[in-house]
Amino acid sequence: MAFLWVVGFPLFGSSSSCGVLAIHPELSGLSRIVSGEDAVPSSWPWQVSLQVRRKLRRSGGSLINQLWVLTVAHCRGRKSHRVVAGVSGHGSDDEAVQALRTAQVFEHPLWDRIMASNDIALLKLATPPAPLSSTVSPVCLPSASTSFPAGSVCATTGCGQTQGGSDKTPDKLQQAALPLLSNAECRKFWGSKITAVMICAGARGVSSCKGDSGGPLVCQKDGAWTLVGIVSWGSSWCHPFSPGVYNNVTEFILWVLEVLENPRPTPHFCRTQIKP
Repeated sequence: MAFLWVVGFPLFGSSSSCGVLAIHPELSGLSRIVSGEDAVPSSWPWQVSLQVRRKLRRSGGSLINQLWVLTVAHCRGRKSHRVVAGVSGHGSDDEAVQALRTAQVFEHPLWDRIMASNDIALLKLATPPAPLSSTVSPVCLPSASTSFPAGSVCATTGCGQTQGGSDKTPDKLQQAALPLLSNAECRKFWGSKITAVMICAGARGVSSCKGDSGGPLVCQKDGAWTLVGIVSWGSSWCHPFSPGVYNNVTEFILWVLEVLENPRPTPHFCRTQIKP
């Protein structure tokens, strides 16, 4: 398969260029983000935090190369927002954090906030982070033909709420292992809201929650971690036995490549409502 190179780093590449962890995450069974499990510091080096100002987090995202971050459209990324890489929690002086400026925001032209469909966005950084390291490095992207079967145990990370109905957020990045569901299984919970561009995970005592939006759902493939989903929506009370809904990155990969190859801002008036 041919490799596409952007700013010196491949989007689809060998395990030496993306998705490899220098620090083992020590991910246990089916733990939770809600009432969760602390991640080993710097063990998920592609996780970034979108912040309005220092320590006030808006949502999460995933570094896919030195200049680009994948997140969700409903976080409404702005040039004024900071993208913080290399952070394992709220941040402290001894963490190797990098606060980066956003140069451009690209929301999917068919994003429909009401239907929660096509909820995906790309952020182009104004400047690249410091040289990639064990604490800051990109996750692998899938190809248009990549698939992961239902039942595959994957991982999600975030700094969102740890309890539904509470504004409390953890001091440290949270992690959870959780199984993928087929869309047919997921429709038993969410009905026709689930479309082909979505993928579901959890419903087994695990839940993403408010503040985790935009964060990664990653699965291992060929020795590297691949970005399979992006946290989008779920139970308003973060019920751990309702599946979380993620954007299926495979379904959006052609749009992602188009933006990276020809980054032109998407006019907001082009958004079209589509039915599930």
